[in-house]
Amino acid sequence: MMRLRLRHVAGFRYSGQVNTSYNEARLLPSDHTGQLVLSSRLSIKPRASQFPYTDYFGTKVVSFEVLIPHAELLVESSCLVETNRENAGSPQALLSSWDQVRTESDASTHLFEFSRQTPRTEPVDEITSLAQSIVAEAGNPEQAAERICRTIREQMEYVQGVTGVNSTAAEAWKDRRGVCQDITHIALGALRGVGIPARYVSGYLHPDCEPEINKTVAGESHAWVEYFCGHWAGFDPTNRIPITDRHILIARGRDYDDIAPI
Repeated sequence: MMRLRLRHVAGFRYSGQVNTSYNEARLLPSDHTGQLVLSSRLSIKPRASQFPYTDYFGTKVVSFEVLIPHAELLVESSCLVETNRENAGSPQALLSSWDQVRTESDASTHLFEFSRQTPRTEPVDEITSLAQSIVAEAGNPEQAAERICRTIREQMEYVQGVTGVNSTAAEAWKDRRGVCQDITHIALGALRGVGIPARYVSGYLHPDCEPEINKTVAGESHAWVEYFCGHWAGFDPTNRIPITDRHILIARGRDYDDIAPI
């Protein structure tokens, strides 16, 4: 079990004064299995009225508008989260065969949405063939999903600055370089391409495997995947690890477009 205190600062500086600004922020965590939010707050400068709601995918959203002239917008989120995924346990898989997973995906609107490709996740033929070869050797969907994520990461070099927030999986794969967002999009395309529903998850990962108490460290936002194999399971393809107590979940969606922080 861990208690993690998080502070995230983001914003915009404009070349001149802006008269009005309309925004949605997806920066605050919600309670999930193995994750309990003890406190959370969003601060906005200039001051603005906040209108919180939960979106279609279960993400906590704060809508706000600034109606006075301003040259800078500053948004700061802070939270205290307790994670205990080791003892939370995962639900026993009710679906174990490929046929059962695909049947359930076709019958469930929610799962069906995470089975369809988006322009960001659409895989190239090479990725589809790679995933199919792994499926042919895997014993079950869960085993196949993890192997797919690991194999993609082995062929991708983590490099910052070579892709942007608008990059697609196909573009990142062509260069074989990218960041967690790109690796996650590629993994989603591969998983969906072989009939495994999968969703994009955004959040944070404490960079130290054994964090020191009361030590502040610099970090970045992070992305990983969750896939359906009879139950939802999470895997961090960038670091090639299951989801741990060091992960803080913020948002879920079909791809980055559904979970953009601001």
